[in-house]
Amino acid sequence: MKTALLDSVESKSLKKEIPHFEVGDTVDVHCRIQEGDKTRTQIFTGTVISRKGRGINESFTVRRIVANEGVERQFPLHSPNVLNIVPTRSGKVRRAKLYFLRERTGKAVKLSQRHSEHTKSK
Repeated sequence: MKTALLDSVESKSLKKEIPHFEVGDTVDVHCRIQEGDKTRTQIFTGTVISRKGRGINESFTVRRIVANEGVERQFPLHSPNVLNIVPTRSGKVRRAKLYFLRERTGKAVKLSQRHSEHTKSK
């Protein structure tokens, strides 16, 4: 009973359209940045290394390499500050969490590409 009640309240805050992306995919996350009284959109591009939670609590972690330093950001999936998620490349993985990429550098970070219908260009 309690879960059904919480789900009904949370459903008003859930985003309607979420693109399909999985762990291992490369995504562009468009997020709103507030600087003083101005807002701007910043794009964070990287590999999704984990997804967790469900409903309003669902979040995902994106990792990329900047100046030979690994940078990870965790984004709430249904946050109003996450404007758009654009999957650009689909990676072939056999794990639910790709934390082993943290120890890898250079070409070892690259995942092989999965060839499926939603990633092929026409």
